[in-house]
Amino acid sequence: MKPIRILAVGNSFSQDAFGLLHAVAEERGLDVETVNLYIGGCSLERHHQNLLSGETVYDYEKNGVPIRKSSIDEALSEGDWDYISLQQVSHESGRPETYEPFLEVLVAHIRRACPNAKLLMHETWAYERDSAHSGFAKYNNDQAEMYTKACNTYRAAAERYGLHLIPSGEAVQTLRGVDPFRYEAGGISLCRDGFHMHLHYGRYLLALTWLAELFGVRATGSCFVPNAECDATALAVLRETVDTFFQYRLQK
Repeated sequence: MKPIRILAVGNSFSQDAFGLLHAVAEERGLDVETVNLYIGGCSLERHHQNLLSGETVYDYEKNGVPIRKSSIDEALSEGDWDYISLQQVSHESGRPETYEPFLEVLVAHIRRACPNAKLLMHETWAYERDSAHSGFAKYNNDQAEMYTKACNTYRAAAERYGLHLIPSGEAVQTLRGVDPFRYEAGGISLCRDGFHMHLHYGRYLLALTWLAELFGVRATGSCFVPNAECDATALAVLRETVDTFFQYRLQK
C-alpha cells in the first residue's frame, strides 16, 4: 500500500508543521510521507512569481530531510499527492490584501495539475508576546491582534476556494492558555525564537494537530516523546489539550 503523501508549498512554518509529522504518524500506525517545498520567508506572492518563472529555487525536503532542489511544477508532476497545502508567510497572514491575486492563481494551477489531490490551507500562528520579529509591528506587537486577524483571514481564504483548513494557529493559541504553557506566567514558550515553533513541544503540537484534522487520530493515544529532555507532564497536557480542542471543534 502506498503512503499518504502530503506536499506543502511553503516556508519555515510548513517546515515546523512537517518536522515531526512523519515520525508521529508512524508511531500511530500511519504511513505518511511529507514533502515541504521550502524557501525561508516565502510569501504567496513569491510562490506565484516562482510558479510563473518555473525556477528551481525550492529545497525539496522529504520527511524533514533535504533531498534536492525543485520547482513547484517539478514537485506537482510527481502526480500522486493526496494532499497539497498552501499558506501565507507569517507576517502577512492577517492581511487579506496580500493574498490576491496570488492565491487564486496557485489554487487554479494546482487543481489543474493534480485534480485528485485535496487542497489544504495551513493556518499559521501568532508570534510570541515578546517577539522581536520586525513583522510583528504590523499587528501593533500584539499577539491577540495577530491571532485574530490571521485566523479570520485564513478562514475567509479557505472558504473562498473550498480549501480544507488545518487549524494550527488556533491549536497553538489554545495550548498557550493552559499550564505549563502560559508563557506570560513564566511557563514554556511554544516558540523557540519568538515566532518559529519550539523544536519539541511546538512541532509535536503541530504534528498532532495535522493528524487529528486529517485522519481523526486522537492525541492522547500517542506515546511519542520528541526529546528525552521533554517533561512528561507537559507532554500529557499537550496531548489532552489537542483532544479537547478538537472535541470542541466537532461540537461547533
